[in-house]
Amino acid sequence: MNESSSAHGEACELILQETWEYVRVAQEGILLSPYLPASCAFFIHMLLCAPFLALDALGSVNKRVRSWRIAAGSGPPPSVCQWGDCFWRVLYRYLTAVLPATAVFQNLRSPTVPELAPSCWQLFVEVFACFLLFDTLFFIWHISMHRVPWLYRNIHQLHHQYHIPFALAAQDSSSAELLSLLLLALSSAWVLGCHPLSEAFFHLINTWLAVEDHCGYDLPWSLHRLLPCLGGAPHHQAHHSFHSGNYAPYFTHWDHLFGTHLS
Repeated sequence: MNESSSAHGEACELILQETWEYVRVAQEGILLSPYLPASCAFFIHMLLCAPFLALDALGSVNKRVRSWRIAAGSGPPPSVCQWGDCFWRVLYRYLTAVLPATAVFQNLRSPTVPELAPSCWQLFVEVFACFLLFDTLFFIWHISMHRVPWLYRNIHQLHHQYHIPFALAAQDSSSAELLSLLLLALSSAWVLGCHPLSEAFFHLINTWLAVEDHCGYDLPWSLHRLLPCLGGAPHHQAHHSFHSGNYAPYFTHWDHLFGTHLS
């Protein structure tokens, strides 16, 4: 049994090393580009939103898909025009604020590209630690936005135009909010000294969870059904509906501890 586990671990680490070696040698210039974080954040978000665009399109003609919507009786899913308007707003804010500001941050950060890939255990620990730290920082940031009227009016209120959000609306926020949340994610990996590959996995999963939180669907295969420690889309949609409570983005422990959890 131990030999089998050891063999699986070695195979996993070999795959990680070969993957990292290919990326490091072939794409080192891109990895070190100051424009990489914002560009990846935008394009990965758009890519991960595509399945939910398809669901929204199907929802207008398919009762089964509509039954998965959290607010099933609240009217039809958002139209393609709403998706298009949201896309152009997000793109404009990325180009005018998020991209240049994160480029400055990356230059100050001076990222490096190590020769060795992380071990499987290191990858898991670093990604999990990033989520715990980001979830904590986001909770503090989010509750501050709601408790300080000036911050809410000038930074966060725009995101609450949606009482029933949809996937792309996860990034339909003010430039200041988009920038601050991306910097929180980058800083979480930076403070923990994560390997670039661990950081990439963290950002990828983080983006998916943000999209899923705002998708408006309680799907049978959603992550919060598999992992009870996650709130998922129902948890976050309650926040949008009541404009309070459920301040943590993914885990629910902070809201339980501070009495801000909404069922």
